[in-house]
Amino acid sequence: MAMTNPNSKPSALFGASALVFASALVLTALPAPRPLLAQEGGHMMHGDHYAGVTVLRAARLLDVATGEMHTDAVLVVEDGIITAVNPETVPHSMHDMDLGDVTLLPGFIDAHTHLASEISATSFTDAVTRTEAYYAINAVRFGGLTVRAGFTTVRDFGGDVTVELGHAVERGDVVGPRVIPSRNPLGVTGGHCDVTGFAPGILEGGPEDGVADGPWEVVEAVRYQIKHGAKVIKTCATAGVLSMEGPVGAQQYSLEELTAMVDEAARHGIRVAAHAHGPEGILAAVQAGVASIEHGSVLTDEIMDLMVEKGTYLVPTTYLADRIDLDALPALVRAKAEEILPVMRVSLERAIERGVPIAFGTDAGGFPHRENAGEFGIYVALGMSELDALRTATIHAADLLGTPDRGRLAEGMLADIIAVPGNPLDDIAATQDVQFVMLGGRVIKHVEGGRDMHSTGH
Repeated sequence: MAMTNPNSKPSALFGASALVFASALVLTALPAPRPLLAQEGGHMMHGDHYAGVTVLRAARLLDVATGEMHTDAVLVVEDGIITAVNPETVPHSMHDMDLGDVTLLPGFIDAHTHLASEISATSFTDAVTRTEAYYAINAVRFGGLTVRAGFTTVRDFGGDVTVELGHAVERGDVVGPRVIPSRNPLGVTGGHCDVTGFAPGILEGGPEDGVADGPWEVVEAVRYQIKHGAKVIKTCATAGVLSMEGPVGAQQYSLEELTAMVDEAARHGIRVAAHAHGPEGILAAVQAGVASIEHGSVLTDEIMDLMVEKGTYLVPTTYLADRIDLDALPALVRAKAEEILPVMRVSLERAIERGVPIAFGTDAGGFPHRENAGEFGIYVALGMSELDALRTATIHAADLLGTPDRGRLAEGMLADIIAVPGNPLDDIAATQDVQFVMLGGRVIKHVEGGRDMHSTGH
């Protein structure tokens, strides 16, 4: 739903250097991080990443796979990995943290974000007035907000900038979520994944930029995105809302083009996510074998049956309907939003009833970053249990992303751990008040007595 990256053309002047510059600008405005290799209590620490063993204690721990809620829970973490869950003997540690009356959960996964942007009154002119450095600064800032809201992994659709953001997070250079990036989305000339609304010759794109027509151009575009860092391919199977082209649900890629895309991506071990609103385009994308349908505004019985049969995930992005700033949209775009957003909720309710696989996604950037957890409440309001809602952002999202090393609190998994107050199975709104965040063994956030004890994030 959110706008495609308006600076989709590769640039030799920005990319990684812009992200480093952005990091410096953002981090200088924050409290200084702990010094590298600072001595604390006789134990060496690397920033906020504790050397040696860390023990986490909490009133509760939820096993999202089984639904079992453990009480008086203990997690043991070493070298960024969970090494024990509720062990009989707890190892001695200089970093034994009792988090109190909270529930430990695996870090959440948002399968549809746009960290480099956020809707504003200038969004539809930024494409010709902003540089890639602007989007790099956004990505660092919004990535920090996102991880501190409890989302430790995102699948992001944001061009070169968020490819580089992912690398920077992996290196520990910036505070943000792990990123599964798409680089540039693929779309037809003049479609939702192309930049439209400007005079001929302005921001014209080709396969390198993701604008591709016909199966062989599509194959070329897939190869180029993967060459330059894409870990997922995003495509626009239909028209959309936040662009200046035609009817919101009109099919744009044919079955032949979508099949070529999915087949080529699969040869590289990469999956395809298809933005799709209208039923013809959704059906073609599912038939072609995409891994997920993004938005899925108009779902027919035939489509839902096929999604169940093929295991195609729906990534609903429904909270957006409550939070998008309609006043910031041009008249044409606002009309499309008012037409399609209410329909999305009806389709999601039917999909929940029919057992369509659902993975959590928000389209963050179409509304303020850090409010991602608002999506959970929509799922519960439409008939999903609290446990199943939590599974959409943990085991189901991990399955969609092909990342089996996260999404559960279990021995051998990444130490991507969050804590929320109380019991989220009693009140899903607890997910909007994350008290503790650990990413790969590094404490990013720890709220104690209303004060964040680890304020090195954004």
